[in-house]
Amino acid sequence: MKIPERYLQALAEISQEINSIQELERLLERILEIALQQLQAERGFILLQEQKGQMPVAKASRNIDPDKLNSISGISSTAVQKVLSTQKPILTFDALGGEGEDVSESVILHQIRSIACTPLLLKGELLGVIYIDSQEQTAKFDQQSLDFLSAFANQAAVAIENARLLAALRSENELLKGEFHRIYSFKEIVARSKAMEAVLRLMGKVLTNNSTVIITGETGVGKELVARAIHYNGHRKENPFVAVNCAAIPENLLESELFGYRKGAFTGANTDKKGMIELANTGTLFLDEIGDVPLNLQVKLLRFLQEREIQRLGDSRPYPVDVRIIAATNRNLAEEVKAGRFREDLYYRLNVIEIHIPPLRERLKDIPLLAHYFLKKYARSMEKSITGFQPGALEKLMSYHWPGNVRELENTIERAVVMANSALISEEDILINTLSQPGSIEAGMTLEEISRILLEKTLRAYDGNKTKVAEAMGVSLRWVHYKMKEWQIK
Repeated sequence: MKIPERYLQALAEISQEINSIQELERLLERILEIALQQLQAERGFILLQEQKGQMPVAKASRNIDPDKLNSISGISSTAVQKVLSTQKPILTFDALGGEGEDVSESVILHQIRSIACTPLLLKGELLGVIYIDSQEQTAKFDQQSLDFLSAFANQAAVAIENARLLAALRSENELLKGEFHRIYSFKEIVARSKAMEAVLRLMGKVLTNNSTVIITGETGVGKELVARAIHYNGHRKENPFVAVNCAAIPENLLESELFGYRKGAFTGANTDKKGMIELANTGTLFLDEIGDVPLNLQVKLLRFLQEREIQRLGDSRPYPVDVRIIAATNRNLAEEVKAGRFREDLYYRLNVIEIHIPPLRERLKDIPLLAHYFLKKYARSMEKSITGFQPGALEKLMSYHWPGNVRELENTIERAVVMANSALISEEDILINTLSQPGSIEAGMTLEEISRILLEKTLRAYDGNKTKVAEAMGVSLRWVHYKMKEWQIK
């Protein structure tokens, strides 16, 4: 097949143009327009298969009645059917004079002089056909024009498939985005596990109200991140978010930090100072590690929650404040109440809505997502060209039980980015303290702790098949169900 120079140059220019068009409908119109221009024809259409094995349907046409096109009448149906069956191009350059392929009655009826029809093939698979014809003698339908059309059809097939794939990806992306925002709707929270779905749904329900929220969970699960997400996605997002770590402030300073003081209230109080609660006015106050607040200060916190007003140290009058309270703790406050270390009335004031964040070991699907998120973050900040993880590295991350939760995972990824010397994080770059891996029994561990570790490890080994887990551990299936519920193992 020898293509003239003018066609070769046209093919080079055309290839660049059609591969830059991403919308399928516009691409098909342009493909047809180019074919008609190059062969100086008046009419044409493109048929595409919507699904493999089905008859192609009209997707673009020029100067042909769409109704006739769909039934392939008023055109040379013989030519089209032959191309579909043989997957080879055909050419009729003087149909009315009897030259070229056999023609149908429709060719004579509609005075069609020249026909070119070629399959759209991609890796041997039929995508559809390009058909053009002319009633004029000026149309340049010869073997060279058919060779051009065939070469052009190969380029067009690639462009069409790319546009289809892009459209499918966009459609899937929109569906995923819609589902993501419907369920998760918090760009600050990186999660896709079932264990986090209930958390995110509950977060969505508390955005538009002022109810007190208490966030529970182990150290490092991201309680402050959840609190910030609630605030910055809620109706108070334009107002202050003030975070107080109750465990980090010395007991003798905590009251003045929370409630503020007047000048002269104590030695060193040289000016008036607003407390954290007052600074959070109209916004959100996040009380982290609320379980560490001493009993004497718990009384004042309770009064504030009841009256919604504060009194600075050394002041004689109260100040009303409009503050939403979000508290957090890694302790079991119900047990703290029983032990006399936490006031029962304050507990019930705080525990209006509880959001429990499961530990990372109970949401394994989140580990790769979080790992890539932290990798991107630290690779950018360190200006390193690291794009992902080797399979062994991800397996190592997935097999570890993460006692430090998300915070430990973030530190591990940051360290791996520092250590890495290639584009992918390797298993050797993942430095983890293996002294406390699941299954290792250490002095001081309770029987319950050992049982939980063993149950979690066996569930992973048997892909969550509870019957096999019960058989392997020598316990009843009922015991497995009961303990999974008690320990909130997903």
